[in-house]
Amino acid sequence: MLSKKQKLRLAGACAVLFVLALAASCSGFFVNPTVASIAIDPSAPTVSIGDTVQLNAAGTDSNGNALTLTAGTSCTGTTVCWSSDTPSVATISTGGLLKGISAGTSTITASSGTASATATATVTLGNVTSVLVSPDSVTLPVSSTATTCFTATANAGGQSVPVTSSVTWQTNNTSLISVENGEDPMCVESSTTTGTATVYAQYTSGSNVITSNSVTVTVTQ
Repeated sequence: MLSKKQKLRLAGACAVLFVLALAASCSGFFVNPTVASIAIDPSAPTVSIGDTVQLNAAGTDSNGNALTLTAGTSCTGTTVCWSSDTPSVATISTGGLLKGISAGTSTITASSGTASATATATVTLGNVTSVLVSPDSVTLPVSSTATTCFTATANAGGQSVPVTSSVTWQTNNTSLISVENGEDPMCVESSTTTGTATVYAQYTSGSNVITSNSVTVTVTQ
């Protein structure tokens, strides 16, 4: 028959074994959560050249429970990584800050483990402040075959962006020269008579119409 002291020792040993067994059986409940799916908000962001917009990633586990994702570079656990397939159009920071670089579209990806989501970012020329036509002056001989060509560049978000085919070309003397839209570069033919004409471009940005500098075209003998 066990003494009281032996019974206490046996009870203590059993308690330790019970705790160890319980910890082993419950170990599966304390694993790090795994991201099963990701959603990006906004899913189709639009940003002007030079501007930024914040993207957010929401995660869920395999049971549909919401997970709080953190930004980083490990791309594991609940850490989400961001990338842009066309950084020349749009860049994305580690924290999901999208920046417009040039006009166009770029696919933005948020990933964590085997889960990922994409959003199509559109970069526009919303910040056009001026348009420059070059060359700034042209002299042509009287001829039916002589030509000269023009290009237009927009200042958008502090960057120079070609917009030759996107502007509306104008002239004050259609009897001397004629202009065409949708071309890059935009070329005009000389006239068979002498005279001068002014050429300029207009760029429409939202409700604003931005007019370029005026270029003088002179046709001489």
